[in-house]
Amino acid sequence: MIDHYRNLFEWHQWLEDALSWTVVQPLDEELTVDDLLWRLNGGRDPEQRTMAYPTEAAFDEDQPVLFAFEGEGAWGFLEFTYGYGIPDHVLTELSKESRVWMTTWHFNGGYTILYAADGKIRARMRDFIFVEHAFEHGDPSILADFRALLDSLGAEDYRGKRSAAFAFIEAATSLRLEKEWLDVEEAPVIVLDNPDA
Repeated sequence: MIDHYRNLFEWHQWLEDALSWTVVQPLDEELTVDDLLWRLNGGRDPEQRTMAYPTEAAFDEDQPVLFAFEGEGAWGFLEFTYGYGIPDHVLTELSKESRVWMTTWHFNGGYTILYAADGKIRARMRDFIFVEHAFEHGDPSILADFRALLDSLGAEDYRGKRSAAFAFIEAATSLRLEKEWLDVEEAPVIVLDNPDA
């Protein structure tokens, strides 16, 4: 699984600068993607539009731009311009009647992975790319398999560690981010436009 994401980051190297990958597994079948987007945007419907070349045009936006991907029993949201880490209060709202996994980083660092459920953040690890400086809080058993993945990689295998975060989330949710999903034109995107979110 890690090799899949190594290849993805090799093909789309710009993702290594900044991104946020959030996967939501609704536990209530009544929850729709629109409900999740409403929560992601801090209680407002976000702007939805089509961009001709989203992986280029999104960098001209002042707000975070997301792709939404549907998997079996899960939705993935990829913010690929700023490494916009979803605020804790939005994550807790998003995790009501859902399980939420998120990894995020940006050009200044901030390598974070977390899990939220039942309206609470259950586990979080910061600075995971520098294992000796990683900071964890919450239930340590939740991220045990992720720590094992990190321990299997070399200290300076930064692409491997980014790939491990995606592989860990895929193992938990069965949602795989495919390289082809990012090679798009005239694609629908979501713009988070609630400044209070």
